[in-house]
Amino acid sequence: MRIGLVAGEASGDLLGAGLIRAIRERVPESTFEGVAGPAMVEAGCEAWADAEELAVMGLIEPLAHIPRLLKLRRSLGARWRADPPDVFVGIDAPDFNFGLEKKLRKAGIRTAHYVSPSVWAWRSGRIKTVREAADRVLCILPFEKTLYDEEGIDAVFVGHPKATSLPTDIDVGSVREFLDLGTDQVVAILPGSRMSEVSRLGPVFAAAAAILLERRPELRFVTPVATPALRPVIEAQLESAGIAAKFRLIDGDSIEAMSAADVVLLASGTAALESALLGKPTVAGYAISRLGAAIVSMIGGIKTPHVTIPNLLTEEPLIPEFIQNDMTPEALAGAVWELLEDPERRAEIGRRFATLRESLALGADDRAAEAVIDLAT
Repeated sequence: MRIGLVAGEASGDLLGAGLIRAIRERVPESTFEGVAGPAMVEAGCEAWADAEELAVMGLIEPLAHIPRLLKLRRSLGARWRADPPDVFVGIDAPDFNFGLEKKLRKAGIRTAHYVSPSVWAWRSGRIKTVREAADRVLCILPFEKTLYDEEGIDAVFVGHPKATSLPTDIDVGSVREFLDLGTDQVVAILPGSRMSEVSRLGPVFAAAAAILLERRPELRFVTPVATPALRPVIEAQLESAGIAAKFRLIDGDSIEAMSAADVVLLASGTAALESALLGKPTVAGYAISRLGAAIVSMIGGIKTPHVTIPNLLTEEPLIPEFIQNDMTPEALAGAVWELLEDPERRAEIGRRFATLRESLALGADDRAAEAVIDLAT
């Protein structure tokens, strides 16, 4: 069995690697090719291009990359139409993959899309694109399958890979000792993984930390630095706020940073679900540019009552979220402070997040592999 794959950036690379390994366990002679990152290559995928080539985010930033991405997509489409794989799997990167999937499907190639775009939150019209592009959608959130079922689109809920892979028994004391954070309360602060996010959110998060330190000077903070280019930016923000001495910056390991924390303050996104799956009381904030916000409003705005994914998966929202103008240092600090001061609330949140994790830990790699093999045969 021969499988074509296109994964977008690091998160898609990890999903693809898990999928490849699970398929190989069932069909050992399978081969894999396409756009892959290092994890997929290690798992056995022949890389025609690097997954990081698709790592362009936001509403405005991708415009400069359009010519390059269109050229890559045309090249991939021509290559696979000339020599069709048994099935093609587009992993995330919907703006890139849907166009490719449409062309391949019209050529008679079976297509699967792994990770539903957030049609339930905004740009709901994209569900028509999904219908045209994918023979099957592999969903990682339970309510997504319900949505596709209602639209008559073949969808399989595979569970969330992170719910299976993240550590369950965390020795907080050992992590703090390793990070030299002492024994006082710790707040993990994650202002994002991209320069645009850190530039916009970082100063607000640093100001919130300064307010918390006025209330409790013995607090310690830990921040994972997603890429080397972000370190001087974050360091400058902390120096400007006069709180650099209270921060421990670590390279990349957001899971380690969150594991050490009593409370996590983060940019709403993938990290929010990771924090919830680790059982951590969490506060989320996010803001985009005025132009970006205007564009979102023009295309219908956000359709869900919450933007932080765990809040869409629990009966009541457990993560205070502050978006756009509501994201102020005072609001963020106040929400974090309430959690620091309420150990019973923190424990209750941890218990509810443990239940959430159980509902998502279904063995996503295995389920996704079975769904793809079934489509290909």
